[in-house]
Amino acid sequence: MNEHALGLGHVAVYTRDIEESIAFYERLGGAVKGRGAVPTPEGEKKLALVAFGGITLELIQSPGDMPMGEGNVPHFAILVDDLDAAAAAVRAAGVETFLTPEKKVLPGLFGGVQNWFFTGPSGEQIELLQML
Repeated sequence: MNEHALGLGHVAVYTRDIEESIAFYERLGGAVKGRGAVPTPEGEKKLALVAFGGITLELIQSPGDMPMGEGNVPHFAILVDDLDAAAAAVRAAGVETFLTPEKKVLPGLFGGVQNWFFTGPSGEQIELLQML
């Protein structure tokens, strides 16, 4: 299968409010690539594809209530070339949901990484990741 893989297709993210999530990712530089809906027995499931940070997010709003406790995916990581600058840009976009006051520097993990997590509007955890 590996010889056929072209890369990441998308990361699916459940959202409570698709419009709020689209606006959030647009503030961070994302762009809507498409919208759609799928009929289900419970009602219409709303979908949107958002290009963001070199990946595509598929935002999904189900017609009924969904438990979102600690978020809707464990996390997804955005690889960055300068963690401090990326975090500053996120903050400049009005996001203040960082999970820790400081970034983590882990020189022994995967050859050295530093990261910082923040959350999106539906509790999804987003990791800014810089390889050292």
